[in-house]
Amino acid sequence: MAIALRQAQILPTADAATYADWFACLAEPVRVRLLHAVATSPKGITVGALTDILGTSQSTCSFHLRKLAEVGFVRTHKEGTATIVTINEACCTGLPHAADAVMGLLGPQPCCPDNLPADVTVRALHSDDWPAVRRIYGEGINTDIATFETTVPSKTSLDATWLPEHRWVADIDGDVVGWTAASPVSPRKCYAGVAETAVYVAEKYRGRGVGKALLYKQVTEADTAGLWTLQTSIFTENRASIALHHAAGYRTVGLRERIAQRDGTWHDTVFLERRSPIN
Repeated sequence: MAIALRQAQILPTADAATYADWFACLAEPVRVRLLHAVATSPKGITVGALTDILGTSQSTCSFHLRKLAEVGFVRTHKEGTATIVTINEACCTGLPHAADAVMGLLGPQPCCPDNLPADVTVRALHSDDWPAVRRIYGEGINTDIATFETTVPSKTSLDATWLPEHRWVADIDGDVVGWTAASPVSPRKCYAGVAETAVYVAEKYRGRGVGKALLYKQVTEADTAGLWTLQTSIFTENRASIALHHAAGYRTVGLRERIAQRDGTWHDTVFLERRSPIN
């Protein structure tokens, strides 16, 4: 296997040490099975149930859980006399990020999937679309993992924030079922081609390729208009949105720990960006 890394591409020592600790923890098959069992139990799972899955003693199970907790893969808390184990959502992003970093795969990815849904039309936002856009924004807020906002911003606020040429809606049979928009990240001229993006899909239309169609329009129009970098921050729990953005050519830049609070609870976000291949 030929190795041809330029010096600037060498993985930083601190990152290498962190990733080595993660991989070392998972070098034990029992821990891999435990992590999988916890990750596939969204509401948490008891130590007793994990012991039954492993077919081993509770002391053995607890020992391996402590090792997983030490590196931050899982969390534990008491509910009565039972110990509940939950996944640390950040590791669902952190582990793939670590593997990508080690393998040098964090450069921009090709854009975009060509299997767009035939029944979705993406067009510019019209003035009479605002009620639907704000309703869909509210449905995103209700998921608790789409935004730090807790109330829908006013039409006036959104209109003043979004770039006029980079606001799009998805239409199915005349109904607005999603939207995407871009906002400037800075008034400074040197950042004129950098924009913060957002995408929201109506609750009953999720899983139908609406987000894929919106992001395709978003990034291709941004390229044509001369925007050179698009960026976004996504809650670590919102794994579907992270995957959607990766498919549209965004790359994971890093994890922003405890970046802000929502309803009094700190949240981590994944910071992603897409560098235009033509600008």
